[in-house]
Amino acid sequence: MVVQVKPSSQQSKTMDGAQQKVEANVLLLGAENVGKSALTVRFLTRRFIGEYGDIESIYNHSDKIDGREISFNIWDSLYPQNCETTESITEKQLQWADGLILVYSICDRSSFDVVRQQVHLIRQAKKTSGMSPIIIVGNKRDLQHRRTVSSEEGRLLALSADCGFFEISAAETYHGVLLVFHELLDLIREARALKKGGAGFKGIVRSVSAVFGRKRAE
Repeated sequence: MVVQVKPSSQQSKTMDGAQQKVEANVLLLGAENVGKSALTVRFLTRRFIGEYGDIESIYNHSDKIDGREISFNIWDSLYPQNCETTESITEKQLQWADGLILVYSICDRSSFDVVRQQVHLIRQAKKTSGMSPIIIVGNKRDLQHRRTVSSEEGRLLALSADCGFFEISAAETYHGVLLVFHELLDLIREARALKKGGAGFKGIVRSVSAVFGRKRAE
C-alpha cells in the first residue's frame, strides 16, 4: 500500500509544449540511513539494495512516459555528519534542482525532524527565486512494528508546506518508488508551464504599457 497526498497547487496535469525531450534535475535530501540511495537505485534498476557507503552521486536515467522521452538527473546527496541542519543544503543544490524529494524513515523521529527543518529552509531560500516542487517521502513502511512517526504527521507536514506526500517501502515495492518520481515530474512540468505562462503575461503587460505610453507622448 502507498499513502499519497498531492499539493494543493496541482489542479491538473499540464503538458509543457511539443513532444520534445524533457530533462528534470531531482535532488534527494534527508538524514542518514533513511533509504535515499535505496530509493534511487530501486527507481533506476527496479532492484532493492539495502547497504550503501557514504558516497554522494548524481545519476542519469532515461525513460519514456506518455510517449515522451524523459531524462532524469538524480542527485543522491549525503547528510553531513556532525552538522547543523542549516548546513545540510547548499545554494548550489537548490539552484540545480528542478524538484526535490525529502526522505525520512517512519522508524526514526529525528529524521522526520530533519525533513521538517529542511522544508522550512528550502521555502525560505526559494522565496526570491521561485518555489521548486517538493515531495516528502516517509520510507520503510514495511517496518510498522518500529514506527515512531504516524502517517497523519507526514500528511500534515506536507499539507502545511504545500508539498506532495508519499509513504512507501523501497524495500518491498518498485511501484511506490515509481509513483514518487513520476508525480514529481508532473509537478516540475506544471511549475515550468506556470512560469512560462507568467513570463508571457508580463511580456503582454509591458507591450500594452509601451503602447499607451507612446499614445500619451503623442
